[in-house]
This record gives sequence, structure tokens and C-alpha cells, in this order.
Amino acid sequence: MMQKIPETANVIPSDFVIIGGTGHLSIRKILPALFWRFLDKQIDNKSTIILCDKNINSWDDFLITLKNYCSDAFFKKVDNDKVWDDFTSILKPIQLDIKNGNGHLELLNTLKEKFDTNRPIIFYLAIASNLFADSCKFLRDCSLNVSQSRIVIEKPIGKDKLTAIEINDQISEVFKETQVYRIDHYLGKETVQNLMALRFANTFFENQWDNKNIDNVQITVSETDGVKDRISYYNQYGAIRDMLQNHLLQLICLVAMEPPSFYEADQMRDEKLRVLKALKPLTKDEIQTGQYRSFTDELGNSSNTETFVALKVMINNWRWAGVPFYIRTGKKLSTKASEIIITFKKKPHDIFSKFTKDAQDNPNRLIIRVQPEEGLKLKLTSKAPGPGGMRFFPSELNLSFGDTFSDRLPDAYERLLMDVVRGNQTLFMRSDEVLAAWDYIDPIVSISKEQEPQLYRTGTMGPEDKILSIDGHKWIDPKD
Repeated sequence: MMQKIPETANVIPSDFVIIGGTGHLSIRKILPALFWRFLDKQIDNKSTIILCDKNINSWDDFLITLKNYCSDAFFKKVDNDKVWDDFTSILKPIQLDIKNGNGHLELLNTLKEKFDTNRPIIFYLAIASNLFADSCKFLRDCSLNVSQSRIVIEKPIGKDKLTAIEINDQISEVFKETQVYRIDHYLGKETVQNLMALRFANTFFENQWDNKNIDNVQITVSETDGVKDRISYYNQYGAIRDMLQNHLLQLICLVAMEPPSFYEADQMRDEKLRVLKALKPLTKDEIQTGQYRSFTDELGNSSNTETFVALKVMINNWRWAGVPFYIRTGKKLSTKASEIIITFKKKPHDIFSKFTKDAQDNPNRLIIRVQPEEGLKLKLTSKAPGPGGMRFFPSELNLSFGDTFSDRLPDAYERLLMDVVRGNQTLFMRSDEVLAAWDYIDPIVSISKEQEPQLYRTGTMGPEDKILSIDGHKWIDPKD
């Protein structure tokens, strides 16, 4: 049974042009997301998905591979091949070389009849960032940057602030800022969306959301996989540029930002920008890097590239002064999880001290599970039932999205792609956000180069902590 789409989620027919359309990002993330939206009838056969690539060898083989990446949808939704045939009928391959322009006439002829309508034309650059400038120049030279054109670009945007400025300048020569969608799929995740609802739609949380009530914040993004076929790219970027510069900083912003006047794109991004500009510069004692032991074997030579990084982040404003944000991310760790843990301050006086010494040792915690098994948990201290006086035990209120919502939760790419169609930039980064993030990250990269990454074993949670222990804290590991 297909999920009924609410009227507010309806989108108009659109043209999706994926440059790099048969590459890894397209086949693993973008096209399966569009297939789910097709299954749920949010897009239909009035839309077109154009896959542009320099080399398209066998279209039939490509569709077989793509179908494998859509296997979850077949298992849960599709009883026969008719829906798949309907979906593939709106796919159109075009052999296109953005550098020399070969194939541009076929793309132009496919799209030009739509130019006089309000039908969105979405150019998704599913390619390396060093090709963004060539792609934008190609679209301009082929007269494809019309008023309803929108361009989606993936992270990382540059390797440092100077290269980010260069890329942004090259894009802005062709597209207006209102046409540019800098995507970070973490912002499309259901729990991240619920973090904003949790804070700004519930007075009892927002009233506690400051340095008077919160002791510390921990954010963990741990991965069990290594770098796999991305090792050449990863050796150039490392965990700091690959994960910290975008995903983790965005999560910090959403936890720490002030309430905007309205849930509107520029107001949201203004508040996130204020957080980025309030981040205290780090010292070398507030940065810890690590590398899993087999990394250099996979690379084939020695390298100081970090596959793990942990930080103590402080925010210089009235709301968060004195509250440490402990951040870590790494490859080949013991658990695949993304969690935000808010630890509240202990009560100023324990009236139950004569009954138990343990009540004071279990602070209230709010655990926001971004992935997998998205949900929210509130850790409490409760009285054990029955006679025997005031006996306490740790309990929790648990909102598991998988248990609460019987239907599947849409993937982040599904939500973000539909927001592009609507022209909603709320969950996308503005150019000044990107540059402010690099202002913070560039000095961290410089400090990390002066450190020798600590080696750690696969299946652990990284090297031995050298940051939290100084403050009398310890990492709270995500549960499987």
C-alpha cells in the first residue's frame, strides 16, 4: 500500500539533470531517493530524470545495477515490475562531456521547450568539486541557466577557505544565491528535523536549553567501515575536512542556535552563522587525532591523515558560555551511529541522600539518535515499585521513530530533493556559512598537522581519550 502524501508535500513536475548521472553518488543515493518519491507518487511520469555522463556504456547493465540499489523499495513496496518500468521510462541518458561540450545540443533540445514554463530544472552536480566551475561554465555557455534553473552541489566545498571562496565565486558568476543549494544530507535526517521541533515547539525543553541547566553536550558520528574506494580522496581530506567541516558543525549549530523569528531559510541560516562566528578558537590540547592501524596498508604508503578526530568546542555567547561541546568522529569504530547527548546539570541538593547514594550519580540526559534507529530518549531517575522505601533506578522515556511510525522514514536525500523542487533553501547552506565554517576549520587542520595521529584498533571507539578526562568527563558510547 502506497503512503498517502499530504497536500503540503505535493510538488510540481520537474526536470532533474544529474551531471555524473551514472556515478556512485547518483546510483547509490540520488536515484534510489527519486524512486521512492516516484513510488509514493510525489513525482510522476510528467517529470524527467536526465542522466548525463561522459561515458555511458551499456544502459541495460546500468539499469540492472540501479535496480539492485533500489532493492529495499522492491522488498517493501513493489509487487511487480510495472512500477519499475514506469520509473525507468522517465530516465533519459545523455552522453555529455562538460569540458568540451560534446552532447550539449541533445541536452539543450531536451530542455528548451520547458524554458517558457515555471517548471523547475534542477542540475545536480554529482561530481568532484574541482569540476563545479567547468559545469557552471558549461551550463552558462549552453544557455541553460534560465530563471527556473537550480543547482545542487555536494560537500566538500573546497579544501580550505581560499578554495571555497574560489568555488563560490565561480558558481555565483553563473547562478544567483537563490538558485544554489549546497546540500548536507545530515540536515535532511528525520531526527535532525525533530531536534528543531523538540526545541522550538516545546517550551519545557527550550526553557532548559542553556548553561544554567546543561552541563555538557556530546556529539558522536561513528562509522564501522573504513574508507574503501575513497582512500585517495580521503587521504587528501581526512576526518576534519570530510566530516567535521560540514556534518558535525551543522549539528552543533542546530543544538546551539537561537530561535529564529520564523522557520524560514535566511532566518535559520542567520542564526546558524552566529553560532559559527561564536566558536572559540581551539588550542592543541583541545584536539585529538587518530588513525586506524590498517589505513597505511590500504593506502600503500605512510600517511599522517587522521581517520578519527575529537574536539572540545566552546561557544562564546551568553547562552552557552562554560558548556563544553565534545565532538568526535571516526572510521572503523565499534558502532555505526550518530548521536547527540545532552547531559543536564545535577540537582543542587539531594533530598534523598539518606536513602541512596546512587540518585545523585545519574544525571538527566536527552539522547537524540540521528542514525540508525532514529529516535529520542530522556534518561530519568525513578522510584522502584513496591515496599522498601525510596529505592531508585535509572529509567527512560523512549520515542523510537521506527516503532512509533509504522511506515518507513524517508531518506534524507528524498526530503532534500523535494525541497529543491519547492525552492525551499531552509535545509541548505548559504555561502557565508560555508566560509565561516572554514574560518574555524583551517586553524584546526594546521594544528592537526603538527600532531602525530594516535593509532587505534579496528572495532574500538578510537584512541584513548585525552580531552574529556581533563574535565572529569568520559565519552558515552552509542549503543548498538
